[in-house]
Amino acid sequence: MRADRVFAYGAAAGLLGDLLLGDPRRGHPVAAFGRAAGAVERVLWRDHRGWGALHTAVCAGGAVALAVAAGRSVRTSPGASAALTAAATWAVVGGTSLGREARAVGGALATGDVEAARERLPHLCGRDPQALDADGIARAVVESVAENTSDAVVGALVWGALAGVPGLVGFRAVNTLDAMVGHRSPRYRRYGWASARLDDVAGWPGARLTAALAAVAGGDPRGAVRAWRTDAAKHPSPNAGPVEASFAGALGVRLGGTLSYAGRVEHRPVLNGRGRAVEVADIERAVRLSRRVGLLALGVSAAGRLLVTSLAGRGRTSLAGRGRISLAGKGRTP
Repeated sequence: MRADRVFAYGAAAGLLGDLLLGDPRRGHPVAAFGRAAGAVERVLWRDHRGWGALHTAVCAGGAVALAVAAGRSVRTSPGASAALTAAATWAVVGGTSLGREARAVGGALATGDVEAARERLPHLCGRDPQALDADGIARAVVESVAENTSDAVVGALVWGALAGVPGLVGFRAVNTLDAMVGHRSPRYRRYGWASARLDDVAGWPGARLTAALAAVAGGDPRGAVRAWRTDAAKHPSPNAGPVEASFAGALGVRLGGTLSYAGRVEHRPVLNGRGRAVEVADIERAVRLSRRVGLLALGVSAAGRLLVTSLAGRGRTSLAGRGRISLAGKGRTP
């Protein structure tokens, strides 16, 4: 196996593993990281941004350091490096579980069992399910599928292409920390500030790629681009805005509006106001769009990695050639 194809083969195998196996019910590496981060929080927590920044550095930095060490241990073997990349990719992506949970809620709604749908909704997002009717639950599911396509699949692949296994692991660590402490509650408003801001930075490239691929893979490319351009900036999240707006336009539905988190009501701007209200059947359409976006993201990320590696190789070759010419010139008699 050529060394420059390690990421492409490994990421493809890891994504296939997620497709076939999904997430394990016990012993998931991300869950183990979450427990470790919780233990660090119990030691470090103070109502202060500096202590929160230290928490972020310890947890995310520790995860990246372990990934770097693992990568160095197999760097002389392309096959082992690809296997490590596959394992890391499988561990950090969650497209299959995302689709499974979304379909479970959609199935309950399809049979009219709103209470069962409310019980399943917290597996997908932090909305207050008791404040939602069937249509509100369906909209929450579509929005969650859109946002998590970026967070649970595309963003990880982008950082894997940029930085290999440390990129995969680091992105998931940052995203998990944001989910744990990045929300605006009294406890985490200051302590979680660093995690939230770092997640915004880390999620920026994946969110834009997700939005672009949703426009390509959706049923209405023009509508997706239009909604992205006109409505994304209205969303309070710099990364969820482009993704949700593009999904809304691609699916021809209307997202945003009033929602509730832990009893706190928010009135968010409407995304793709030209679209219709979300229906239960749109959950399956959103899941299928998410799957197509993930596969396209794998292709884009792998191709990008190969291109960068190829260009870097040419650059080293060119510099070596110039060095030989320069040394030869110094040996000539004037």
